[in-house]
Amino acid sequence: MFESPQENPYPDSHVLGEGPEPHPLLRPVLPLLGRWHGRGRGEYPTLEQDFRYEQEITFSHDGRPFLRYEARAWLIDASGTPVRPAGREAGWWRVTPDASLEVVLAHPTGIVETYVGRVSDTEIEIETKDVALTPLAKEVTGTRRRYALQGAEMTVTHDMAAVGQPLRHHLTAHLRRRPS
Repeated sequence: MFESPQENPYPDSHVLGEGPEPHPLLRPVLPLLGRWHGRGRGEYPTLEQDFRYEQEITFSHDGRPFLRYEARAWLIDASGTPVRPAGREAGWWRVTPDASLEVVLAHPTGIVETYVGRVSDTEIEIETKDVALTPLAKEVTGTRRRYALQGAEMTVTHDMAAVGQPLRHHLTAHLRRRPS
């Protein structure tokens, strides 16, 4: 492995101005670059009660025409104190010449999702094309996500079809860009 970042010929860039120049195809999604942090609320018909969570999402690149994506969340109590780790996922967002998106996300719970979507000026919407499950994974048959950007704020809405339920609202988080 590389001993230091200077020895690594392929560093990730978390913000513009660091590392390689972004690939021109990334232009529509450049506002996503960086680290985002905030809180949200979740619900689902199969859960006994709604829940609150804290979330961090990081988008970075290495000069090629895709973004590296990582998200993690923690359940929090009414005072905002972390209770335990919750969702985690990682993947890649590829931008095509017509500003379409192809996204691959993997979860440690045995779920891998492929998405397709589009980018507009202030919103990104992606919807699952395929879902693959390991034998012990929870049944998820589809999801839809919306990322609405307004300056240094992002609202993430996640709808899910799972465990016999049709596609319906699951999560909404309000995140702010964090300084690097």
